[in-house]
Amino acid sequence: MNLLSGIDLDLLLKGKEEWIFLFEIAFRTIIMFVAILIALRILGKRGVKQLSVFELVIIISLGSAAGDPMFYKEVGILTAFTVFIVIILCYKATTYFALKSDQFEKMIEGTPICLVKNGRFSITNFKNEPLGYDEFFAEMRQYSVSHLGQIEIALIEVTGEISLYYYKDEEVKYGLPILPHLYQEQYIQIMKRDIYSCSFCGNTETIEATDKHLCTICSKYKWVKSINTIRIT
Repeated sequence: MNLLSGIDLDLLLKGKEEWIFLFEIAFRTIIMFVAILIALRILGKRGVKQLSVFELVIIISLGSAAGDPMFYKEVGILTAFTVFIVIILCYKATTYFALKSDQFEKMIEGTPICLVKNGRFSITNFKNEPLGYDEFFAEMRQYSVSHLGQIEIALIEVTGEISLYYYKDEEVKYGLPILPHLYQEQYIQIMKRDIYSCSFCGNTETIEATDKHLCTICSKYKWVKSINTIRIT
């Protein structure tokens, strides 16, 4: 039995429109493409390179407004242009009020969040961010970071990017390793006196041999042997 025998290929390929409408779609798409470029140019460079949550909403809105007129015959191009103008005006008004009010700017844009301070996780802040340890460690490894003792401060910016401030080489302390093969070697029972870091918060302590040792910061009990290597760039 031929499975394709009952399929209308014309309807499958072009829908209920005539073939000539494909050329109209191409023309509409070119117009909307140029319109998006002009709109982004009006919004400014920051709206393109560094997307905050608010600016991402703007870009999605522009894309939605531009999409329908590209292939829906009943949606006029002037309708999309009206949406574009309103979106741009909303953006300009919002950025104006953000410049006038710090509180309004924080509400719209958010603020940078400290994730690591003095070689240890800021656990309360970290819990509030949709960011897992594996993802965060991967980000830091991109900057040649091998353990938290190299980091004085790590911030997550409003754009979602990670900003790192390092200790000088002579100030690097023992810290929690973030290299996978080291971080995975976690201990509950400490066999010999050494320097260990809590696998949960990064708190670093000198621990005597013991069956179980609770972290003085977070009360967790899994430890990773600390390292104090300097950052190699």
